[in-house]
Amino acid sequence: MKKDAKVQELVDSYGSWVKNSTENCAGATGRMTKELYPYDAMFSPVKINRMTIKNRLVMAPMGNIDMCEETGRPNDKMLQYFFARAKGGVGLITTGLIPISHGIDNSITELGKMSYFPRIDRSRTVFSGWRDLAQGVHAFGSKIFIQLTPGLGRVGNPQCLINELKFPVSASYNPNFYIPQIPCMRLSDGKLKKIIKNAGQATADAKAMGIDGVYLHGHEGYLLEQLTNPAFNRRKLGRYADWQRFGIDIVKEMRRRGGDSYPIMYRIDLSLALNETYGEEDMNIPALRKFKKGRTIAQTLEYMVNLVNAGVDMFDVDLGCYDNWWLPHPPAGMPAGCFLDVAQIAKEYFKKNSIKSNAGLEVPVVAVGKLGYPDIAEKALRDGCCDMVMLGRPLLADPEWPNKAYAGRVEDICPCIGCQEGCINEFVDGGHPQCAVNPRTGFEHIIPEIPSQPIKIKRIGVVGGGPAGVVFAVSAAKRGHKVELFEKSGVIGGKLIPGSLPKIKFDVENYKIFLNNMADEAVKGGNLKIKFQSEVTAEALKQQEFDSIVVAVGTSAVSPKLHGIERAKVVQATELLTNPSLMGDAKNIVIVGGGVVGCETAYWLKYEHDRDVKVVEMLPEFMEGVCTANRGHLIYYLKKAGVELINCARVTGLSENGVTISRNVSDTVPNPYNTWQPILPKNIENPLAKKIRPELADETLMADLVVLAMGGRADDALFFEAQRIHAAPEIHNIGDSFSAGKVLEATRSAQALADKI
Repeated sequence: MKKDAKVQELVDSYGSWVKNSTENCAGATGRMTKELYPYDAMFSPVKINRMTIKNRLVMAPMGNIDMCEETGRPNDKMLQYFFARAKGGVGLITTGLIPISHGIDNSITELGKMSYFPRIDRSRTVFSGWRDLAQGVHAFGSKIFIQLTPGLGRVGNPQCLINELKFPVSASYNPNFYIPQIPCMRLSDGKLKKIIKNAGQATADAKAMGIDGVYLHGHEGYLLEQLTNPAFNRRKLGRYADWQRFGIDIVKEMRRRGGDSYPIMYRIDLSLALNETYGEEDMNIPALRKFKKGRTIAQTLEYMVNLVNAGVDMFDVDLGCYDNWWLPHPPAGMPAGCFLDVAQIAKEYFKKNSIKSNAGLEVPVVAVGKLGYPDIAEKALRDGCCDMVMLGRPLLADPEWPNKAYAGRVEDICPCIGCQEGCINEFVDGGHPQCAVNPRTGFEHIIPEIPSQPIKIKRIGVVGGGPAGVVFAVSAAKRGHKVELFEKSGVIGGKLIPGSLPKIKFDVENYKIFLNNMADEAVKGGNLKIKFQSEVTAEALKQQEFDSIVVAVGTSAVSPKLHGIERAKVVQATELLTNPSLMGDAKNIVIVGGGVVGCETAYWLKYEHDRDVKVVEMLPEFMEGVCTANRGHLIYYLKKAGVELINCARVTGLSENGVTISRNVSDTVPNPYNTWQPILPKNIENPLAKKIRPELADETLMADLVVLAMGGRADDALFFEAQRIHAAPEIHNIGDSFSAGKVLEATRSAQALADKI
């Protein structure tokens, strides 16, 4: 089984980086600092073929799924989403993936031949949307490339088999990613040639629509990579038994139809990193065992040169695929600039071998992966690690990132928190791209950039200084309302405070700082007053005669009644994170609750405090409902560190030095360390899944300390009391005190109310 030493080094580092003392640099934390301002490298032009882009910033293909009419025509939601980023100053915009294999890849077309993907292949009825998009982006001085994908293949939705009795497809006979028991059928050479023809036609159409270039979706284990990586392409006969041939043929056809001067970009991973991620043992499980012969770095670089010879002008380069999804979708726990080494390898190889594009230019390499920190991005460019920097989630969090960085207003940039609640989880669950910290993302067509002035200026009391309370208070104050915010502690942040303390949560720390900056500015503006150390009652609020009261007090921690709990040393996870001294000299720690807080706390205890940790979860899966990339990253590195994850287990009692659990020991219990397969959405049934048989056994876990991470309940008592006594003419309840959830729901409800109140 082949492994690349460099890839292994990187994979290993993505868990252990928190042990290093370095700060604010690639491979460590990222901070919103401006020590390298002015950003002259970032804001210098770059030439791609015969086209000049005004700066070195690229908007990543942040999926425009469900941002179109069901015919596939881009609608106003999609247009305004991209216009906001163009207005924000990014040099090059890339769309999300646009399939060109409808009727061939069965996983991409919905019943009734409808589509949740934008289309450019259906008919002329879709063209007007693309013309409007290109013209609107150009109005703000940005360029735009359309990302074309030959299809999803084995990583496509296998419901096509259930709904239409059509199998998903792939390069060879491969297991489906979501339901490995479902096979993906081998595409014939004839169908692959049809996809190549479609790619040429889409290129010609894109050029005619005024789109500035085309961008091939060749990474992450999608269909193009399935054809161009020997891990997935095990064909023995035919033209495409040569794993490089399909990619080269598709580029040649695009170059033929687009002409010599039309830019072609290609996204590729330097390695799937599967062998390096899972090793010999796990690569032998049924879902992975066919994929051991992935491209090495040397093979990928050779292929990239052949792609340049075929007509590619530029690349962006990353690592990984769906089966180790945290790599191509780096979550909060991954370090800043995680793939800069990958970009540098490609750039140096091209330079050493004097590789030039068909236009006679050096081939620009775009760096990707958590580069939304201006100083780190600028340093990468100055040091020659890359030629351009790709920003995806940072531009969803703040479309004005480029303009603010150029002006030196870095402290005003709203940072991404790496949660992937809105940008990925939303469309996985049937929605469209959004953002947890920017409620306007995906709603630009209905939420004005500048809110209207209120008809009546109101006095508003806000209770709670977490994300919901602060976002509402600041937004309402900006509209002209007179707002008083009451916070029972002495600081802004709410649950963000304990949530930002593990080193892997540095992005949340950045957001907490941003909220404080935002609140300080609103206070200076005169419309917001913040009263700390103020735990108010409904009666006290009533006496102040507010026009409106907004309750945003969050949750109260769940504390179960367990036999023997009075004899054990027990602490809530949020309390322990805030005050690590509470762990004392405890060596063996049991965490009750395997949600995101429990697993992040386990990570923190193991990697930052070197404690022996076990996590007990009642459900079959850990971190259910969390983005696949985020849960995969945590679970993989918890396993690597020896943290024991115990699922299908219920705590039955505590003692001075132990936790008694009732555990299902049946061999039908899911592997808690499975990171190569996602948890299916609740509305998707897997008819081939094994039923879990009950086979309970009692077990005692040694524990010097028990940490409760069982979530929180909406603390709605204040709201209902204020409502009962008519404390104000208008009373609202937002954030976790309405429904314990995520930052996404908190900020969205806060902004919606602030815009209308």
